[in-house]
Amino acid sequence: MPLTRVFLGLGSNIEREAHLAAGLDALAGLLSDMRCSPVFESHAVGIKSGNFFNLVVVGETELPLLELDRRLKFIEADNGRYAPDRKGLPLDIDVLLYGEQVGNFNGLILPRAEILKNAFVLWPLALLAPDACHPVDGRSFADLWATTQIDQQLWPAAFQWRGTELTPAELLQARSS
Repeated sequence: MPLTRVFLGLGSNIEREAHLAAGLDALAGLLSDMRCSPVFESHAVGIKSGNFFNLVVVGETELPLLELDRRLKFIEADNGRYAPDRKGLPLDIDVLLYGEQVGNFNGLILPRAEILKNAFVLWPLALLAPDACHPVDGRSFADLWATTQIDQQLWPAAFQWRGTELTPAELLQARSS
């Protein structure tokens, strides 16, 4: 099966570092050529909870879309997403883009609407793949970030995975200036 480029959004508001690292470790086993955006912290959107850490990853997969989504649900479950006594959201992984596919795929709608609605998705996406284009809108993610007005506060967060700082120092310094 040919490789398909996929963009995934990850978020956590409980034991954020541990759950995101576990999610990234699991994704590294599913995706080839995986790259990560900087990590951002933001206030919760749509739920009352503590702040979230969010990032976007891009990689290549041989898995069909629905099989990829099924495996993402297993990764979420392994991190307590569906535990009956959980408080908050340990790990959320959403398929944002799967190749150039557009439409409703057994309830999975692509491209994910959150790309254009949430700064914690669009800003990391614009930094990770600035020249990639939204498959419906047609504009690059960098252009979309520069022109889309989203009323959400978020800021770069220091985060290490496998000994590498995902959020560049200059991005962290820009926040503190």
